[in-house]
Amino acid sequence: MRVSSTLKEKSLKTNSIGLAIAILIGFAASAAQAVDVEVKDAWVRGTVPGQQATGAFMRITSPTAAAIVGASSPAAAVTEIHEMKMEGSVMKMRAIARLPLAAGKTLELGPGGYHIMLIKLVQPLRKGDTVPLTLHLERPDNTSEKLEIKAEVRELTAGTTGGHKSH
Repeated sequence: MRVSSTLKEKSLKTNSIGLAIAILIGFAASAAQAVDVEVKDAWVRGTVPGQQATGAFMRITSPTAAAIVGASSPAAAVTEIHEMKMEGSVMKMRAIARLPLAAGKTLELGPGGYHIMLIKLVQPLRKGDTVPLTLHLERPDNTSEKLEIKAEVRELTAGTTGGHKSH
């Protein structure tokens, strides 16, 4: 009876170690997927004292299908994904819940189009500052990932040709 009990204990330990390794490999795979999303030229429009909102812009490429489903930043109390588009002859801006990333295609987040909106800013953002941003990503298999980026603050007038001057 003692031999049988010892074999069961060893089997449980082996299964537990195997499970722990599988979980760690799964976490490593998730982290690797997040790393393969490439962000270039991330920047935030500078602000003036008292200004409560601004936009963050970048080029983002994912080798596999994904979606931006949220964002966060310590620079703002509220961070949202926004789109601007023409409705009739009026440019309208609205928050959206998700922004799809097509596999292998670069998506431009820029003034006058898709962007990350930083609302209720903690302090004015001056040219040369760096704003940390976290993009919340979702894969087709519903796994969630976070991608940490740093965005350079540019001049208040940067990118104003797209009709985004009021932010």
